Amino acid sequence: MDLQSSTMRKTLSRRALFAGALGSAQYAHLYAQKKVRVGLAGFDGHPEEILRVLPQSPGIELVAVAADGSDSAALDAGMKNSFAARAHHYDALDDMLAHETLDVVALCNNGGRRAASIRACAARKLNVIAEKPLALNRADLDAVYSDVKKSGIRLGMLLPMRFDPPYLAMRRIVRSGEIGEVLQMDAQKSYQLGPRPEWQKHAATYGSTILWIAIHGIDLMLRVGGRRFVEVASLQSHVAFPEIGDMQNVTASIFRMDNGGTASLSMDYLRPETAGGHGDDRLRVAGTLGVVEYQESTGVTLLKKGAPPRVIRDLDPQGSVFLDFLSPAPTLTWPQIVAANEATLAADSAAHTHGFVAIPT
Repeated sequence: MDLQSSTMRKTLSRRALFAGALGSAQYAHLYAQKKVRVGLAGFDGHPEEILRVLPQSPGIELVAVAADGSDSAALDAGMKNSFAARAHHYDALDDMLAHETLDVVALCNNGGRRAASIRACAARKLNVIAEKPLALNRADLDAVYSDVKKSGIRLGMLLPMRFDPPYLAMRRIVRSGEIGEVLQMDAQKSYQLGPRPEWQKHAATYGSTILWIAIHGIDLMLRVGGRRFVEVASLQSHVAFPEIGDMQNVTASIFRMDNGGTASLSMDYLRPETAGGHGDDRLRVAGTLGVVEYQESTGVTLLKKGAPPRVIRDLDPQGSVFLDFLSPAPTLTWPQIVAANEATLAADSAAHTHGFVAIPT
């Protein structure tokens, strides 16, 4: 977006600022007087997606944080952030909402609290960016949909992987038509187990590994592949490792796409501690004319008919899910958020029924 003229800048209201590209450093001079006021509730998810943009975003002010039942270790780590340390502190989200004037609430609390927290913000007509998924069951998800619609708030969701350079490059290649019609997708998420916070050991607060983790892979496949998922079958299990409680450590889901193609997603917490990093995320998209895939060890590679294999080195810069949410035209749209939640909830349901589950459109 082009910069506004200096005359227009002087007349911008807070509402106009909120509708603009709030986080970008190039707009820093717009926020000398008026800032977007943010409250952060919980440190159990990915609060770093909010906190990491603040040093370069003078137009965003973290005015309050609420522990909201967070794991003590996560809370202690979060409070070491200088922006969080300077903010007003509360024990509960409700107290923060009652005492602060906010423009946006970032919800990084556990899954068992999330739906009620979104609805509490919607009742006050406060825009929300929330952890994923939006709810752990059908009734709560429908209640969130209803309250968001009635309130008219903007609701975003923390799906940061879609803003990573490799997946941005893959989406660009698929959209260009270089690999033809997408017929097959495969995604992997493999993590080191490590010590688990207490909330992840209980289904009431964790939900399931499909609900907590799969939504990233599902969103990536939907975003990069450009197809719609229509039904899904899943398995998920907790094998060995009794110390992790209810948490499943192996899962697999298979989806049928709207054009008859298929997609698969496997996840595990079996990555050895000796591995070079915490996670091993992979994505492969195959079409009628070629294949594009990503894994950390090889980067983004493109295989096309009649051409030698090519490593894609021209990558987009790292994006931000939070700054995208604050922009006037987010690329993570409400229909995309709904699609990711519906496919994820259906995948989790399929793991319980051991059959195919239709995905609402």
